[in-house]
Amino acid sequence: MRKTLILSTAFLLIIVAGGFAVGNQPAESILITGGLLVDGSGSAGRRVDVRIQGSTISEVGILKPRPFERVIDAKGGVVAPGFIDLHNHSESGLLRDQTARSQTLQGITTLAVGPDGSSPFPIADYFERIEKSGAAVNVLSFVGHATLRRRVMGDDYKRSASDTEIRLMAEMVDQAMREGAIGLSTGLEYDLGHPSTTEEVIALARIAAKYKGIYMSHVRDEADLAMDAFREAIRIGREAGLPIQISHIKLGTVGVWGKAVEVVGLIDDARRKGVDVTADCYPYDAWASTITVLVPSRKHDDSAAVTRGLQDVGGGKNVLIASCSAHPEFVGKTLEEIAASSGTSPVEIYMRIVKDGGAGVVCRSMTESDIRTFYRQPWVMVASDGGIGMRHPRGTGTYPRVLGRFVRDWKWISLEEAVRKMTSLPASRAGLRDRGIIKKGMKADLVIFDQAQVIDRSTMTEPFVEPIGMDYVLVNGVAVIDGGKTTGMRPGIVVRHISR
Repeated sequence: MRKTLILSTAFLLIIVAGGFAVGNQPAESILITGGLLVDGSGSAGRRVDVRIQGSTISEVGILKPRPFERVIDAKGGVVAPGFIDLHNHSESGLLRDQTARSQTLQGITTLAVGPDGSSPFPIADYFERIEKSGAAVNVLSFVGHATLRRRVMGDDYKRSASDTEIRLMAEMVDQAMREGAIGLSTGLEYDLGHPSTTEEVIALARIAAKYKGIYMSHVRDEADLAMDAFREAIRIGREAGLPIQISHIKLGTVGVWGKAVEVVGLIDDARRKGVDVTADCYPYDAWASTITVLVPSRKHDDSAAVTRGLQDVGGGKNVLIASCSAHPEFVGKTLEEIAASSGTSPVEIYMRIVKDGGAGVVCRSMTESDIRTFYRQPWVMVASDGGIGMRHPRGTGTYPRVLGRFVRDWKWISLEEAVRKMTSLPASRAGLRDRGIIKKGMKADLVIFDQAQVIDRSTMTEPFVEPIGMDYVLVNGVAVIDGGKTTGMRPGIVVRHISR
């Protein structure tokens, strides 16, 4: 793709806030011309131009440059809506790095924080901080079930909540929804969420439903009991009366490998019966989480339980330590490698790490065939489960990986379908009426990428290597990536959910 700028006047031009100016006169508009427009709807790409006026798409068609207009020559490239990531862990990252470089280089223009049951609270305070500091991307937020449990139950959370505690949490969900949260998220596999009953979650989800929010869940088990966990998520959505989003849908242990078709059948059946279920999936065969999720029984000092847990993911060779405050020397090594160098076993290393405070791990325990099956479902969207500073390649590579590997190299899905899964599908799920599609009147969140070159380059051991191929990224009409380089602009806005 030629990264050239065509100027509609011979006068000296200077760069301003994502556009150009002549003398002291700001550019009236931006024209993107010559690219293959993939509009986000799933329809076939077509060669038409796009004009941006301020923060809005003003025209789509065969267009001619205007005086003083910036013209971006997208010949050889793909023009698509900005990517919408409904599962992102950049809550604190956006306060450290307002340019969100690792996210915008993937083409992400809007992201939702607060997944897996852990969120900012109060939501209003977090939104105010983002608006004060500015951000390169648009920001939404869920309210997290585990966050509320901790606030209400303190350290006494390893039990079912009382009626009074559920009422207090429900009041906090109500507050968060009034402050603009998109819905309720849970992390039922994690220590804070796991002791909760299904009825507790239903009670809180009903509050989100009152505000036309959604329920997004890291389900209770992504391993041998995954089918039961998916059934629980469906039940919560059905009984609470709101749409269900299954986070990072996966089958993460040996005992359920190859059963993606059964999961698809379960969800398709629910959808036929009128339950509104969708899911997201990141394009890697490894997950990132806390080390303790490897032993579902929570018997972390029981060698037999730990042995079973490690066997379920294919052994200690598949468990990479990503962070460990007590043992920084372990970072970047697998349990098997650590055990071999210390003359002990992966089981003993696991128990030592947990006793000393735990660790973050990346565990390679999914199969390519299951991932392919999920990606081919029309109700599965792309989401990263990444974020600024995450020590997993999905934090920097998710969207380029789908475009480069799943579309171009492996041909699992078409380009148009991949873009739909990144744009209009998550936009619809989030209730974003003015983003996710390229047409007149929509917000000018746009990406231009080179489909022949776009690819992820991050790995499990080098998670921060940046992708290539994302040439331009515009957020609300302002370039945050220009010619493949970050501009430092912060045109993103907080998107508060409104009952619809």
